Amino acid sequence: MTTPRTVLEALTRSPLGFLRTAWPWRALGYLLSGGMFATGVYIAVGGLFGAPLGTIARVLCAGAVLVFAAALAGPLERRRLSLVDRGERPESPGGPRAVGYGVVSVLAVGWMDLGVVLVSLGIPGFLLLAPFQPTATPWQTVAGPVAGALLLPVAAYPVAAWAGVRAAVARAVLFPKDRELREVVRSRARLVDAFETERRRIERDLHDGAQQRLVALTMKLGLAGLDLPPGSAAAKEVGEAHALAKEALTELRELIRGIHPQILTERGLPAAARDIAGRCPVPTDLDLDLPGRLPATVEQTAYYVTAEALTNIARHSGADRCRITARCHGGVLRLDIEDNGSGAADPARGTGLVGLADRIAAADGRMLLSSPPGGPTLLRAEIPCGSPSA
Repeated sequence: MTTPRTVLEALTRSPLGFLRTAWPWRALGYLLSGGMFATGVYIAVGGLFGAPLGTIARVLCAGAVLVFAAALAGPLERRRLSLVDRGERPESPGGPRAVGYGVVSVLAVGWMDLGVVLVSLGIPGFLLLAPFQPTATPWQTVAGPVAGALLLPVAAYPVAAWAGVRAAVARAVLFPKDRELREVVRSRARLVDAFETERRRIERDLHDGAQQRLVALTMKLGLAGLDLPPGSAAAKEVGEAHALAKEALTELRELIRGIHPQILTERGLPAAARDIAGRCPVPTDLDLDLPGRLPATVEQTAYYVTAEALTNIARHSGADRCRITARCHGGVLRLDIEDNGSGAADPARGTGLVGLADRIAAADGRMLLSSPPGGPTLLRAEIPCGSPSA
């Protein structure tokens, strides 16, 4: 299971384990920042009306403060979203949508944020402070703190739920194209899955069909060569045909292994990476420290990234050494492939880097490339993998 990216995902996936995460605190910070922003605007406006200014000057200054606050609310929301939404943040919003959102946020929604926090935390806080109330009875001094302590963790749920809804509404209002981008990403992922299914079908057909026929043909040609007189023209022709059949069988097996390597399915990414490195003409150092098997899509993506990167190194880099490093930290697989070649790798030159970036993006990851002229070149793939299986 992948790491939750929003507070709502965290709340719905593991309600009982939600309190052990940082999401409740992030949701509280999100709501408090919105409420404090609205409170600050009202304090500033109230201070202006109490200042020794003329009526017209007070109204103009108060209007200027509100306009500035409305214009600031959109960019501020973009930064605040990172507290409860770890997804990619779009560009800073602008235009009528941002201004309208800012007006509503300052006049109403910010106060609602503050109200949810005060009500959710105020009730258990009042009970916790029962022993310090002068009119409290002995029973209240005991039962109040107990009830407050029990209700305090429960307060995290309405705070998180309201913060999640607020963030979803803000993203939908301020970044309407973001939903379209997410659908494009989902469509690309579905296409990759369909392509992978078709790839496996082709592999199965080649393995069970063409390869078996070539094996039978090779055996029959070998047996036929034994029945012919040694040195005869027929024996020579059959021998050449037998050699060609074995070469075709070898090439077919390499093709099947390239379509979907059996070693990746049976033994996982480290073994498959060692197999690729062993066949690479450039000496390759491996530093793979992975906690067990990763999800199948992650292993497939990492395998093909490794294979394509080593092919590029062998063909284009001029390197005499390369290194593959793999680590899984915080639910993200980080795969580094580095070589000491001439550098200057450019995706626009058609070396497969664009395809690699697209494949990684379809797995909800990202690719980073550092390749200055003269080298070295470092290609890094970061792929979300969730909790690896043991």
